[in-house]
Amino acid sequence: MVAEPGGPEDQKPQSDEARSAFVPPAGVGRPTSASDDDHPTSEFAIPAGLTTEPQGSGTGSASGSGPGSGPASGSDTIGSAFALPSTYSAQHPPPAFTPAHGSPMIRLTKEAPWQDRMRTMLRMPVAERPAPEPVQKSDEAGPAVPRVLDLTLRIGELLLAGGEGAEDVEAAMFAVTRSYGLDRCEPTVTFTLLSISHQPSLVDDPVTASRTVRRRGTDYTRLAAVFRLIDDITAEDVEVSLEEAYRRLAEIRRNRHPYSGWVLTLAAGGLAGAASVLVGGGALVFLVAAIGAMLGDRLAWLCAGRGLPEFYQFVVAAMPPAAMGVALTLTHWSDVRPSAVITGGLFALLPGRALVAGVQDGLTGYYITAAARLLEVMYLFIGIVVGVLLVLYMGLQLGAQLNPEARFVAHDRPVVQILASMALCFAFAILLQQDRSTVLAVTLNGAVAWVVYGAMARTGGISPVVATATAAGLVGLFGQLLSRYRYTSSLPFITAAIGPLLPGSATYFGLLGMAQGNVNTGLASLSTAVATALAIAIGVNLGSEISRLFMRVPGAVGGANRRAAKRTRGF
Repeated sequence: MVAEPGGPEDQKPQSDEARSAFVPPAGVGRPTSASDDDHPTSEFAIPAGLTTEPQGSGTGSASGSGPGSGPASGSDTIGSAFALPSTYSAQHPPPAFTPAHGSPMIRLTKEAPWQDRMRTMLRMPVAERPAPEPVQKSDEAGPAVPRVLDLTLRIGELLLAGGEGAEDVEAAMFAVTRSYGLDRCEPTVTFTLLSISHQPSLVDDPVTASRTVRRRGTDYTRLAAVFRLIDDITAEDVEVSLEEAYRRLAEIRRNRHPYSGWVLTLAAGGLAGAASVLVGGGALVFLVAAIGAMLGDRLAWLCAGRGLPEFYQFVVAAMPPAAMGVALTLTHWSDVRPSAVITGGLFALLPGRALVAGVQDGLTGYYITAAARLLEVMYLFIGIVVGVLLVLYMGLQLGAQLNPEARFVAHDRPVVQILASMALCFAFAILLQQDRSTVLAVTLNGAVAWVVYGAMARTGGISPVVATATAAGLVGLFGQLLSRYRYTSSLPFITAAIGPLLPGSATYFGLLGMAQGNVNTGLASLSTAVATALAIAIGVNLGSEISRLFMRVPGAVGGANRRAAKRTRGF
């Protein structure tokens, strides 16, 4: 069937493959006086039907006049590919983000916590991120890019130094820049270096700034204050100028810790005493373990004041509790269990916070930061091992009879152990410089974790590693829910709650076996300690991820939640 001339088939442009290079474009007449070779068509020729006169506001009228006016019917006119659609309005332009392949667009509404919104943005490809909607006002010249980047780096420095995970730090930095209207910003977080890059446009040079984190300190009160500042910056109903943000950040830095050094020393003693009761000790064991932990804490403070690295501080801090246990063995006190005393001292030193942060960074795809954090944990653990082994070896040389087979499990004191776990979490929260309003919540969270662990491992006969992972998962789940309720970091509700689950007893018996020459037994016990520590970290992270998985992001179209983490596979 042959189409009629001038029909719809003639209006459809041919593809580039079908058009010959020697065929003149549609609308350009062929020369009539000579052959095509003598009179080639100029590339500057104006196609028939087009006009060189400027078009006014009446371009879209169907009944135009003058030379070059098209037919009256708009359907017969061949439009240019560069012409704006008739429905386009400069005052109300369409959104710049179009989902690829029909995937639902995530509307990042302000009802969702900024952590979820920014984490969703970070997990999107750069080309698919929607344009920022500035929350904070700026002058007509736009935000001061260097100052916004500097403020972002300073906020990220406080978060990273306080123990936050790399993904949460990047989400906070991303939230600050987008709240002040900076588009195409890419934050990067490693263990000691923060950097952020802003590209004003596709043709402008990027602006990059970086900051090094040289000092780290645990102060969850300061961490919560930084989160409140970020929450105000990202809120539409709170106006926080750059000057106001700098002023509040300076106040956060200047604020003193909520607890003094001696209060922290007493908390370290209370933590060690509660841990010794948790593993089977009595009132006298509580007192001796507390004294040993407080001596170790004071020696560590003395070494820190002399500028010694943290490795040697842990070596010195681990020696007094072990020495107290050896001294009790040499004096043959039958009512005191030296193993409980030494285990309680180890509980106060195990780097559970750094371990959880390191494993969390690895599970979320920040492998460089995770490797650095885990290496830090390894060095601190080796410091504890060196300090305890030195004392145990000296005790064995003096004739101390330390029994590695005296495993302590107290089945008949569940109420005492629950109270001891709560006291341990309370003291741990004080050591972490938590805000007083969060101490009770984390104490109850730790008690629930210990009840779950005891019910599974001791009553149910389930593997201690599996029971530890399950209890840690509940800690992460409840901590994430509490942080959503308080709009703050989840660390103050999680870190202290995992204290009763730390592998203090497995660590002690492993070190004791190595000190007595039973390398195989010692390594087996240390392997159990490592497996328990990894179970704690993975359980906490899994509980947090489950809470985010089942909590819908408000405004998500089609039930779409946040994007998945980075993929490393090829499909």
